[in-house]
Amino acid sequence: MMPDPQPGAAGELPAPDLISCAHAMADAARAAILPHFRNPALLTEDKGVGRFDPVTEADRAAETAMRAILAERRPQDAILGEEQGTTAGTSGLTWVLDPIDGTRAFMSGTPTWGVLIALCDARGPLYGLIDQPHIGERFEGGFGRAQLMGPRGSLPLCTRATAALADAILFSTFPEVGTPPERAGFEAVRDRVKLTRYGMDCYAYALLAAGQIDLVIEAGLAAYDICAPIAVIKAAGGIVTDWQGGPVHAGGRALAAANPSVHAAALALLKSVPDA
Repeated sequence: MMPDPQPGAAGELPAPDLISCAHAMADAARAAILPHFRNPALLTEDKGVGRFDPVTEADRAAETAMRAILAERRPQDAILGEEQGTTAGTSGLTWVLDPIDGTRAFMSGTPTWGVLIALCDARGPLYGLIDQPHIGERFEGGFGRAQLMGPRGSLPLCTRATAALADAILFSTFPEVGTPPERAGFEAVRDRVKLTRYGMDCYAYALLAAGQIDLVIEAGLAAYDICAPIAVIKAAGGIVTDWQGGPVHAGGRALAAANPSVHAAALALLKSVPDA
């Protein structure tokens, strides 16, 4: 669960300082992670019960590095991190950190994992980064920014205008999605789109913000999986909700869409899925 900041406690936000802090964390995470990527000596543990849920020394090192930046620059802020849990704060702001979203991809050598950094208040995400260290791409959204910084320089982020579900491209990480009813809901959308692809982890959300695809549908998410994508996609003109059309920054079932038209079409199919 995400810490519960005090509404209004943040006052007028120092956006340049917050943005600078986020980028410093992303830089520190890159430095901590890259020596481990595609390294045969990578140490991996299974922290799951049932389905394989890996964690690596790179995950832990990256979160430690990001928390060190916050301890120095923003000690008043709360933190929610995947590997080290919750740290209380007094500012009304919470940093939501996923040091490696897509650890299965990371340990397999595919560059679809990423570092997720979000800044939230009591209402939800204000700002986010999706960083892919190996490719050198960083997707940024919030505080008036929506851009991709990478090998080709800085490019604006803008979602697609696809109107019809039949023309849409859909991504999800796992073909099984979640529970049997959740899988049935996903498949109802899958059967109506032009193309479906799997296994992209957080990079799917980045591609949606960049105008490459139209939908991402997932279930069983935690706050640290979705807060940064919400901020980046919203800044690029897209929509991210749960499967009933409500907020999803606390995790659960996520529907990310490029525009209101394709969102409404997918949502109509997903709303029939019963509550867990």
